[in-house]
Amino acid sequence: MPKVYIEKDVYTAAIERFEYVFTHFDNYYFSVSGGKDSSVMLQLAANVARKYKKKISVMYVDFEAQYQMTIEHIEELIDEISDVLEHWYWICLPMSLRNAVSVIQPKWVCWNQSEKDIWVRDMPDNVWVVHENNMPKDWTWFKYGMEFETFILFFGNWFNQMHGGITACGIGIRCDESLNRFRTITNFHKVKYNDIHWTTRVKIRNNDTNVYNFYPMYDWKTTDIWTAVSKYDLKFNQIYEQLYKNGVPLSEQRLCQPYGDDQRKGLDQFRSLEYETWEKVLQRVHGVNFGNIYCRTSVLGVIKTEKPSGMSWQEYTVFLLESLGLYVPELRDHYYHKIKSFFSWYESKRGILVSEIRDEEAKTLENTKKVASWRRVARALEHNDFWMKRLSFSQNQHDVKKLLELQKKYRNLRLIDEEIGDKDLRDLREVINN
Repeated sequence: MPKVYIEKDVYTAAIERFEYVFTHFDNYYFSVSGGKDSSVMLQLAANVARKYKKKISVMYVDFEAQYQMTIEHIEELIDEISDVLEHWYWICLPMSLRNAVSVIQPKWVCWNQSEKDIWVRDMPDNVWVVHENNMPKDWTWFKYGMEFETFILFFGNWFNQMHGGITACGIGIRCDESLNRFRTITNFHKVKYNDIHWTTRVKIRNNDTNVYNFYPMYDWKTTDIWTAVSKYDLKFNQIYEQLYKNGVPLSEQRLCQPYGDDQRKGLDQFRSLEYETWEKVLQRVHGVNFGNIYCRTSVLGVIKTEKPSGMSWQEYTVFLLESLGLYVPELRDHYYHKIKSFFSWYESKRGILVSEIRDEEAKTLENTKKVASWRRVARALEHNDFWMKRLSFSQNQHDVKKLLELQKKYRNLRLIDEEIGDKDLRDLREVINN
C-alpha cells in the first residue's frame, strides 16, 4: 500500500525532508538527469536552500545521445538556481552505457574521442563541463569506459573528501516507478542516517563512505509531479509536452539515454520528436533503428515476450541462433556450445535426455533455475546473455579470451572495455594479462 499522510500532503513532507537535510548534513549535492522528477526536486531544494541561506552543488551526467530539449532544460535549470548554486558538475566523460537494442553492441561508450566524428552533439561549451581534457587532477579513480553506476559512487566519495563532514546526495526517484526503487526505500538491511528510512548510506566495494543518498520525493506519484509544476510554476523539460502530444502516456515517458532495458520502450519517439538528432543517433549506436521499429513489440521483450505463434520454444531457439549466425557466426557457435553443455549436464546428472526436455516448465521452477526447458534457453538468448548465467553458467577465462578475439574481429562488438566495471570480468582479465 502507498504511504498515506493524515495531516500533510507529499509536497509538505518533501519540504520537511529538505529542511532536515539542510540542518543536519554538512554539505549537499543533487543528482539531476533533466527529467521531470529530478528537475522538480532540484527547484524545490533551491527554494529551501534560499530560506536557510545554503549553497548547493549539482551532478549532471551528459550521455551525449540525448534530446536537444533536455540540454536546453539543463541550461535553464542552471540559470534558475544560479543564486544558490555552488558548482554544477556537467559530466561529459567516456562512460559505458547499456544498449538493450543490439546483440552486437550491448554496451556503447559516450563521448568516446576515437569516434568524435560521429558524436551526436558537439562537446558542450560552458564553464561547468568536465571532460577528458578538463578533469580535476585528483580524479585518478576515473577509468575509460567506467559504468555510470560505478562513476556516481566514486564521484560522491570524491565530493565528500573535498568538503569533509557528512555529505547528502539528493536523488529524485519515486517508489511507484519500479519495484527496484521501492526496494531501495524499504530495504531493511541498508544503513540509514539516524534511522531515517528515506536515506541510504553509500558503500564502495562494501566499504562505508560518509555519503548518504536521500530520496525526498520517494512517495510522490507522477500526477504529484505535474501538479507541483503547475501549482508552483516550476520549470520543466519541454520534451514532455511533445511526448504527451504524440500520445505517450505519462507512465511511459522516459528521458534517460533511450537504449536501456526500460527506456527503449520510448525509442520510437526519438525519430518523431527530434528527427535531426535521430539521424545522428542512427550512426552512433548500433541497433537503434531496429529498436525504433520493434521497441513496443515482444521482439525486444517489451510487454509480454512471446515466440512466434507457429513455433515451439525449441524451434524459436533454433531461429534465434540462425538469425544471430547471419551476422556473427562465432557468437552463434558460442551460444550453441553453452546450450549443448547445459543439456549434457542434465543428461549426466539427472538422467534427462535432450529429447525429453519439455518446451515449457512451471515458470517458478524456470526462474529459480531448477529445471531445464526450451523456453528457459530461448529467454537467455533473448536477453543477450553472453555468459549464459540464466542457464547457471558463470564467467570463465575461456569465455573472456573468446570475447577478446571477437572484439578484434568485429569492430562493433563491445563487450570488454565497457564491462570492465564488472568485478568478475575485471579479475579474470587481470589473470589473462598476467
